[in-house]
Amino acid sequence: MSSSSPASRSAASGPTPIAGTAPAAPLSLCAREPHVPAERLVAEMVPPPRFDSVRFGTYIPDPNQPSQSEAVRVLEDFATGLDGSPAATGRRGLLGFGRSKAPKAPAGPRGVYLDGGYGVGKTHLLASLWHATPAEPERKAFGTFVELTNLVGALGFQQTVRTLSGHRLLCIDEFELDDPGDTVLVSSLLGRLVEAGVALAATSNTLPGKLGEGRFAAADFLREIQGLSAHFRTLRIDGEDYRHRGLPEAPAPYSDAQVTRAAQATEGASLDDFPALLDHLARVHPSRYGALTDDVAAVCLTGVRPVPDQSTALRLVVLADRLYDREVPVLASGLPFDRLFGEEMLEGGYRKKYFRAISRLTALARDAVRLVDTP
Repeated sequence: MSSSSPASRSAASGPTPIAGTAPAAPLSLCAREPHVPAERLVAEMVPPPRFDSVRFGTYIPDPNQPSQSEAVRVLEDFATGLDGSPAATGRRGLLGFGRSKAPKAPAGPRGVYLDGGYGVGKTHLLASLWHATPAEPERKAFGTFVELTNLVGALGFQQTVRTLSGHRLLCIDEFELDDPGDTVLVSSLLGRLVEAGVALAATSNTLPGKLGEGRFAAADFLREIQGLSAHFRTLRIDGEDYRHRGLPEAPAPYSDAQVTRAAQATEGASLDDFPALLDHLARVHPSRYGALTDDVAAVCLTGVRPVPDQSTALRLVVLADRLYDREVPVLASGLPFDRLFGEEMLEGGYRKKYFRAISRLTALARDAVRLVDTP
């Protein structure tokens, strides 16, 4: 990718253990209250650092799931088809200022929707589509549903339309079908962008109460976006969570002393008490959780315990997503991550989010094993 965000640059180098030095004072996420200007929200609408180098060629389809190979083929064709005229003529500034000629509305499907369970590689494929689309990085946008609603909140609806209508492609990861108000807002925005000729690609979570299968959400997605459904082709991607394919079990939690020593010996590591961090997350808007981890090489947590309520759990899900996007290892003491959410949560309407968070935190815990020198 030819452009990078501040977050991607800060996360690129990874953790650096320092041998033979006096213990340093670790960072504390609880001491941070980041401010994120609107300009940064726009500039950071690119695939997260974890997906900087992914391409269709690096996606490894499961040979037992032919839908995965088919999805790659369809998306490659879709990207190739976006090499025509840009959505709007005339160059726009960062926030979309300037005049442009209004384009004609495109005919036929102008979007793809990737439908599948967590861990089948939907985000990998979505980011690969972004990279493969023949347009300058500033003419393509990639973000989660939450990041898109935050952009509308920062810029206002009309300015967001002007900002994005000159783009060739908008990719939306994890479309939030469980928030009716924001769904209407984003659906209205997408309608305006489709009129401007912007191509769309999306993945989504599943509606509460629609989790009998716990996997697919295409019917819910197409119904919620209503008049836009004709613009989307659905690609169903079967498969199991790739993060669990042939990988070892999640490492057992470490002791408080081990976590503290690792934090002190790792340049750029943070160290926080888990309950205190949960309290702090309630005081920071989720749109700022990415900025909360700027320049953090590893997150070290002591006293991990079950989250006390659903609001806290959903905030933790957002933090887990941002840490996973930025490939920040997580070292912890206390309970293992698969015991973060109680049975009632794992059987409720948001269980898909919780299982995703467990899967991602477990992957990051594996990444953190190298930070611990002694058993």
